[in-house]
Amino acid sequence: MQRVTRRQVRKRNNDGPNRFPRRQLFVFIPLLSVCLLLLPATYPAQSRHNATGIDTDGAIINVTAARTDGKKDPITINNISFFENGIEQKVKNFAFDPSPSRIVLLVDNSQTLPTSVEKMRKAAMEFAYEIFDGDQLFTIAYDEKPEIIQEWTDDAKKLETSLATFRKKGNPYLFDAIDAAVKDVLLPLMPGTRKTAIVIIGDGLDRGSKIPYDKLLSELETENIAVYALQIPDRTGGAYRRDHPKASEVLQQITENTGGRLMPFEDPQAAARSICDELRSNRYLLSYIPIETSNFDAKSLFIVPVDGIAVRNKKFQPPNVK
Repeated sequence: MQRVTRRQVRKRNNDGPNRFPRRQLFVFIPLLSVCLLLLPATYPAQSRHNATGIDTDGAIINVTAARTDGKKDPITINNISFFENGIEQKVKNFAFDPSPSRIVLLVDNSQTLPTSVEKMRKAAMEFAYEIFDGDQLFTIAYDEKPEIIQEWTDDAKKLETSLATFRKKGNPYLFDAIDAAVKDVLLPLMPGTRKTAIVIIGDGLDRGSKIPYDKLLSELETENIAVYALQIPDRTGGAYRRDHPKASEVLQQITENTGGRLMPFEDPQAAARSICDELRSNRYLLSYIPIETSNFDAKSLFIVPVDGIAVRNKKFQPPNVK
């Protein structure tokens, strides 16, 4: 797949948006309806999947896998072993996911964040330059409530215009903002879209969210949503938090437990490129049949690759029955 480069973005924006003529749209809608009606008959397995990655034949998780040995051989099911609660599971399939990404940018706009609004805009814009054809971004800014800055788009000029509304105001309700991004933006795309990610641009501080931290973390793990973060230094200097970890520890736990990564804010271009490259080139789907495990208990997940391959995945699968 081809990356949407800065030069290509500017040229495409100058050409204007690509819209269907009205008459062609009327033809397209019935045709689309017929295709949608045929999907269940053509792909019966799809109807068994729910948003949590569990189906009647087993479970599905997202995996990031890459070679570290310099070889060009594809990574296959024979290169990994998968364990749930220490018990090796039967892997049904392990396949590269070529689908486009849906990335939510979640940007801290609170008053005391120790950086400038201009630097926050620049960090968000880097993702518009680094996404590939087919990828799209959804941008949310949060202080005491999350606000939509720009709905799904791959148009850099449109995003740049929208980012002018960034500001610094109020306290950071990070957990509520993540919860809103999951429930209102990403879950409506599922189960058809599995390659989803949230990128937090902030320091991890939360002051007043209604959703408990542990519940939020379980929600992210259940829905197979990878969280990345561009980490700004903790404005509190590592102050202890009564109901959840310190700000820096929040970002570390959320990214590690969901299979994402924690990256420095100082070089947003490198961070955006690395995240977009990884989602496009190194994402796989692993399906397996759970054996000797209980639906009532949380499960630890662990993948052991052969030498020369590095993998990341979410650390836990919450109980299927609550």
